[in-house]
Amino acid sequence: MKLVIIFRSVLNRLNLRANFILLMVFFSFSAHSQTPVDTIDTDNGKMIIYSNRTWEYLKDLTFNGILNERIHEIISNNPNLKYVQPWDNGVCYTSGRKNDLSKLKDTLWLCVNDEDNSEFICPVKGVVTSRYGYRSGRHHSGIDLDLDIGDTVRAAWSGKVRYAKYNDGGFGNLVIIRHYNGLETFYAHLSKFLVVPDQEVKAGDVIGLGGNTGRSFGPHLHFEVRFYDAAMNPEEIIDFNLKKCKDENLFVHASLFLPGAKPTDTFKATSNNSVVVEEEVDSEPVVQPATRKYYKIRSGDTLSEIAARNKTTVSKLCQLNGISTRTTLQIGRSLRIQ
Repeated sequence: MKLVIIFRSVLNRLNLRANFILLMVFFSFSAHSQTPVDTIDTDNGKMIIYSNRTWEYLKDLTFNGILNERIHEIISNNPNLKYVQPWDNGVCYTSGRKNDLSKLKDTLWLCVNDEDNSEFICPVKGVVTSRYGYRSGRHHSGIDLDLDIGDTVRAAWSGKVRYAKYNDGGFGNLVIIRHYNGLETFYAHLSKFLVVPDQEVKAGDVIGLGGNTGRSFGPHLHFEVRFYDAAMNPEEIIDFNLKKCKDENLFVHASLFLPGAKPTDTFKATSNNSVVVEEEVDSEPVVQPATRKYYKIRSGDTLSEIAARNKTTVSKLCQLNGISTRTTLQIGRSLRIQ
């Protein structure tokens, strides 16, 4: 740790050429598997280029993970909550799922779009194919949006990438962004990463390409909105038909985090202060594109056999699924055939 602090102190005093030399020494000392060959100053910070053409951002050692000071102060000053949300590039859930949002007794005001970060961009253009709530006996903690493999996936709001790697818990290739509004968003099943941890992004920046990785039965984006590690219904905030935020204000309370909770605007108050659900909960039904068909891979299957059985070609299968003829077919995974 002392070495890192000394390194950063010296780094701030040297010019770019000297920085590069020092980086070479530092990273060879830290036993990094690749040698840095160049550094580039970008709007998102200093980028290190390695000899194998990979790259990453030089970590800001002073960053504590707090992007919304007001919300952090409210949470940390309440001794009954004990919520944690450290900045960790290596774990999906920073609290280990221990933050209990049912203990949130007060309502917090959260400004989804403030003056400095006023823009929201819908991550993809596709329609909703599966909503937040219970699905086949399991709780679906996000919302699924239709896409093709290779489609661009964009950051919903401005913020900083906390996590960008393969997740073996079912998400596949997963990007997590922490935002200035106090939320985190998850983008799962990607085919390719276009960002790295600690990179700053603006709303609408391309962060990856759509895919079918992880526990996925056909290409789609699994999108989650979380507050201190707890998932809420994304439709509480976003109108996915209009591709825009419903309101710049979000009132955070414990009932938002109940499994299967419907968006607040699907309820109406009655004269005795109770609530009832509106008859028309969804303005538009969940859509599963009728032109798409999938095949579940079985033991012994080959691409040529699957293509012949479904009256298509190997090249078409590869194009639809973003794979090559050399890709290993995983038993149980779904291939799009139409």
